[in-house]
Amino acid sequence: MSDSALLAFDDEWHLASSLGVHMGIEPRPIERHRFPDGELKLRLPERLPHRVVLLRGLHQPNEKLVELMLAAPAARELGARHITLVCPYLAYMRQDIAFRPGEAVSQRHIGALLAHLVDGVVTIDPHLHRIASLDTVIPGVRCTALSAAEVLGEWVAARRTDALLLGPDEESQQWVARAALATGLDHAVCRKQRLGDRDVRIVLPDLDWAGRQVVLMDDVASTGRTLVEAAQACLGAGAHSVDVAVTHALFVGDAQSQLRAAGIGEIWSTDAVPHDTAVVSVAPLLAAAL
Repeated sequence: MSDSALLAFDDEWHLASSLGVHMGIEPRPIERHRFPDGELKLRLPERLPHRVVLLRGLHQPNEKLVELMLAAPAARELGARHITLVCPYLAYMRQDIAFRPGEAVSQRHIGALLAHLVDGVVTIDPHLHRIASLDTVIPGVRCTALSAAEVLGEWVAARRTDALLLGPDEESQQWVARAALATGLDHAVCRKQRLGDRDVRIVLPDLDWAGRQVVLMDDVASTGRTLVEAAQACLGAGAHSVDVAVTHALFVGDAQSQLRAAGIGEIWSTDAVPHDTAVVSVAPLLAAAL
């Protein structure tokens, strides 16, 4: 891809470097400066080829969306004619309907914004529920939604040869099933009752839990409360161990310490979100899609 440029920010430089190796090009930095009042100034390379790959995940999304609003049109002014946004974590996807009158359908509005800014989007495990395809979320843009379930499953299988892959709620069924199919491991899914942002109740499937090596698997972990409840339920039912494997490790606040306190052993994630638990690289998946 010598006729393309790969642009990235410093906080995702590790993934950018790995992606650049797989693409056969050197990533080029987008420099950031923050003014005392909080405004951002960006500086891109002075000249860009017609095709640009812009790496920007949307963990901590509000500021990063502003960066995209500045970087994409600036890239076009500097020569870009086709911009593909590589967005390993795509935020604002959970609000796909108005649950109460007057609520903004965030998924629709953020999708429309991205459609205005870029020509293509590549993402990993977008958090879609009632929407079948990302193409309907970001209209008129070529969208590629990849999954890290298989590579995460392979990582788990190499370390827990007799693991039970367990989804903490019904929504995780698609990721757990894909990982199980790729590895031959057993899998099951819990039922979740959400009482608030940090208050959930977990009901285990009817299985023999005695001595089981359980690996909780999901697309995203934010507060970690669902994983905590599921882990405590599994250990209380007689499981030998509980580990966690997630695509997107957000782990806000004291989420990690809460997971450890609940008896969870290993925590594995991908580098789709920069985090100290990241052990599985998504760079090969992204490069192949590009």
